[in-house]
Amino acid sequence: MNDASQNDTGTPTPEELRHRVERTRDKLGQTVEALAAKADLNGEAKADLKGQAKDLKEQAKDTVATVRERAAGKAGTASGRVRHLTEQTARRVKDRTPDAVLEATARVTTRLRERTARAGRYAVVKAPDPLRDGAERAAAAVRAHRAPLLTGSALLVAFLLVRRSRGRTR
Repeated sequence: MNDASQNDTGTPTPEELRHRVERTRDKLGQTVEALAAKADLNGEAKADLKGQAKDLKEQAKDTVATVRERAAGKAGTASGRVRHLTEQTARRVKDRTPDAVLEATARVTTRLRERTARAGRYAVVKAPDPLRDGAERAAAAVRAHRAPLLTGSALLVAFLLVRRSRGRTR
C-alpha cells in the first residue's frame, strides 16, 4: 500500500477498503466459476460414461442376437447332416441285411401293429380320460419321430443278428 491510501494512524482508507473488497469479490467469483466448471466436467464425464455404457449394452444385445442366429443355423445344418447320415446308414443296414431277416422283421412289425391296435382299442374302453390323453400325446410323438425310431430299431436288430451270428461261429 502506498502512503496516500492510508491515513495518519496507518489504517486503510474507506476507498482502499472498497478496492480490496472488490478485488476479493472478483477473485471469489473466479474461484466459484472455476469450481462450477470443474463440477460440470464431472457431470459431463458421467453423462459420457452413461452414454458409452448404453452403447456397449446395445452392442452386446446385437452380438448375442447374431450368435444366437449363427448357432441356430449351425444346429439346423448339423441336424440335417445327422438325419442324412442316419438315413444313409439305415439304407446300408437294409442292403446288407439278409432277405429272411427283413421278412421276419416285417412279420413281427405286422403282428406288433395288430397287437398295438388291439391294445389301443382296449385302452380306449378301459382307461380313464387323463391316461388316454397322455397315451395320445405319446403316440403323436412316436408318429412325429417315426423315421429315427424305425432306423434305431433296424440298427438294433442288425446289431443283435451280428452278435448272434458271431456267437455261433466261436
